[in-house]
Amino acid sequence: MTEKEKQQAGELYNADDRELVNERIKAKKLCSEYNAVECNDFQKRERILDRLLAMKGKKTVIEPNFFCDYGYNILLGDNFYSNHNLVILDCAQVVFGDNIFIGPNCGFYTAEHPVDAALRNQGLEYAKPITVGDNVWIGGGVNVIGGVTIGDNVVIGAGSVVTKDIPSNCVAAGNPCRVIRTLEPLPEEPAKAPEEKKAETPENSSIRPAEPPRRRHIELTRVDDPRNNGGAPDRRK
Repeated sequence: MTEKEKQQAGELYNADDRELVNERIKAKKLCSEYNAVECNDFQKRERILDRLLAMKGKKTVIEPNFFCDYGYNILLGDNFYSNHNLVILDCAQVVFGDNIFIGPNCGFYTAEHPVDAALRNQGLEYAKPITVGDNVWIGGGVNVIGGVTIGDNVVIGAGSVVTKDIPSNCVAAGNPCRVIRTLEPLPEEPAKAPEEKKAETPENSSIRPAEPPRRRHIELTRVDDPRNNGGAPDRRK
């Protein structure tokens, strides 16, 4: 197995591997470019995020500064907003659902280091994924540790350190973060009646209903940029 394959499998891997180093360089260059964009140039921000992230939905706003390790492990749903200084160490997959609000100075850290100092000093580490559900508000200064799942309809209080799973429909806070209040589940959206669907797409109609917009998915590979001091081809061009 390559070091990247070990990483994605959740096994110990060498973070100094050439392929992984080149991929981090590519992502951090894009982050630097993103953070330097004029505050009102929304189209340029959008284009950079399309190059950087694996997937994003409609209406994505990430206030600079924004930092990540790879980008291709980050998946965002619709209506995602993050305030300044978001850090996502996406050595493993980090998934956000729809309607996410994140306060300033928040971090999502999939990277883990061995407790054994001998292994740690060799540059070995491992990564655990993070999943955040729909309709989640995360207050300022929150840190989320690898391996955590946050459910739907959740509020995480400012300054919390989330080390364990948080269930749906609650307010949670503290270090370590814990449930302090339950919330009523959000009402489900009513399904369309069969006759309404039939009216929209009659059998004898040649007009097909519009497909929902697909989220952009890009696989980041190694880099071919002279400024990287000798990388390998970037196949996303």
